[in-house]
Formats: sequence, structure tokens, C-alpha cells
Amino acid sequence: MQRMSFDEIQQELTRILLAVGFDKSRAERCAHIFTENTCDGVASHGLNRFPSFVGDVCEGIVDPDSDPQVVRVLGAIEQWDGKRGPGPLNAEKMMERATELSREYGLGCVGLRNTNHWMRGGTYGLQAANAGCIGICWTNTTALMPPWGSADKKIGNNPMVICVPRQEGPVLLDMAMSQFSNGKLEVLRRRGEQLPLPGGYDRNGELTTDPNAILESFRALPIGYWKGSGLALLLDLVGSLLADGDSTREISRREKETGVSQVFMAIDIVSRMGADNVDGKVDAVIADLLEAPPAEGGSRVRYPGQGMLATRRENLEKGIPVEPELWKAIRAMEI
Repeated sequence: MQRMSFDEIQQELTRILLAVGFDKSRAERCAHIFTENTCDGVASHGLNRFPSFVGDVCEGIVDPDSDPQVVRVLGAIEQWDGKRGPGPLNAEKMMERATELSREYGLGCVGLRNTNHWMRGGTYGLQAANAGCIGICWTNTTALMPPWGSADKKIGNNPMVICVPRQEGPVLLDMAMSQFSNGKLEVLRRRGEQLPLPGGYDRNGELTTDPNAILESFRALPIGYWKGSGLALLLDLVGSLLADGDSTREISRREKETGVSQVFMAIDIVSRMGADNVDGKVDAVIADLLEAPPAEGGSRVRYPGQGMLATRRENLEKGIPVEPELWKAIRAMEI
């Protein structure tokens, strides 16, 4: 791995996005999101996905000029059409809108249809937390997993995010519905590494720690077995209803994943309870959690998002780790 500065990466990504039709401000903002995801240790939804994102723009799947439009107002709930615009920019705008609604109603909820992959969902949970809100968001996807008891893909991986604000650093849960996300499987396959625990089935129906075998079989293991399968289904149902958009069933009929449905919720907690009150409650729970001794041979207990914050601090200080071959490919992209 080579280490590079945040600015160096963002500037190169901005250059490429300008070349494929983004205006300056949107190119810079989109490049910032990809770079920040990588800085936070989520290269699977940062630099690793950037070439395919640019490819989707060039193929017309993502419209770099398109902005989401409101189509229905239901008080604290709104429905928007993403117009097939850039997923990260659409998502950022929708969480901003949910936050605005929460200032008025205490809670704001935006359903977004007809949008594209948002990359890392945690980006928008952190956005809400930075605005003093509890952030909750999720997206449906094309069919990527079999429902429990089947070998046929029918349900989406449907990532879900919950983020709680805290002055020392937010508590962030960002989870796919599979034991390991497809992005994580792709990263480990690229590195030639195995999973620490079985994450799915191979073509023979055997549980395996081989990420390549799982990607080839399309049989990722749902979190909690039947519970994760059920949660994936309900997130798809609620998301497509709140957005009045397409479900995984309809998205899966397309050649490529596009036109997904997403939900963004913000709860205005800090301005109503006070930052010190919120921190006192959250800090007490976190302190109690961290007192739990590690199991024999295990690592110390961490709260969700703790590792990400440590990774961000290290990478901002030392530079962001980048795979040399990937960076070479990005620099060589001919637009």
C-alpha cells in the first residue's frame, strides 16, 4: 500500500468527474465523498468503486446533471424522485432535507425513488449526527441473496445505518444484511485473504470462508440466518412504500442496478435535549460497554464506529492507504 494525502486523491477524482460531465461544485463534492469513504477505511465503497461509478456515468446510467425533485409532501414525510442522478449527491441532499424537516417536526423522513447506488450509507448517518440529529437510513438493492431456506436470489442486501450524535465522536452502525457485504468480499478477494468466519455458501452448498466462492455462488449468508433474511425483506417493503418506488423484485429485472429506493430519517435530538444531556446518556452507555472484558483470545470490545474514527485520525495524519495498481488504473482512465 502507498499512502496519499486526502487532497491529492480528491483532486484527481475531481479531474476525472469534470471530464465526464460534472460541473465543478458537484465534481468536487462527489470526489470528496469517495475520498472520505476511503479515508475512513471503507475503500470498498470509495476508491474501489470509483471506476465502476465513472463507467455508469459514461453509459448513461447515472446522469451527472440531474437533481432530485420533490413529488409529494405529507407533513414530516416527503417523497422525492432522484431522476437517476449521482447516488452520493442525491443521498446527501435527502439527508439534508430530512434534517430540515426534523427542525420543524422533531422528526423528518424522506423517501427517495429512482436513484443510484449511494456508496457508503454511513456517510449520511454521520451527516445527520454532525447536524445534531439521530440519523437512520437504508436502501434497497438488486437481488443479491437467497431468502432463508432457498438457493435462489430473491432479496437485496439492503444496507441499513443508525447513527447517534456524540461530541467525542458519533456511534455509527452501518451494516449490510449479509454477514459480510459484497464490497468486503470483493476487497478480500482482491487481497487473496479469507474471511474470519463463514460468510456464505460455495457452489456445493457448503459454508465457506472463501470470498471468491461466495461471490461465484451468489449465496451470501444473511445476518442471523432467517432473521437477516426477514429484515432484508421488510426494509425493501418499507423503503419502496415510503419512496413510492421500485422494490428489489422490480430492480432485479434490469441489466444493472439502478432506480433503487432509499429512506432518510433524522430525529432532532441535540437541540431538544441539549448536547450535554445527550452526551451524558450516550457516554454512560459506551463506558459501561467498554468495561466488558474481552473473551479469551479475543480483542477488546469496541462500540460501532470506534474503529472508523481511529482509522480516520490515522489516515489524515499519515496519508490514506491506496492500492498502487488501483491508483495506477484510476490515473490511466481515458475519458
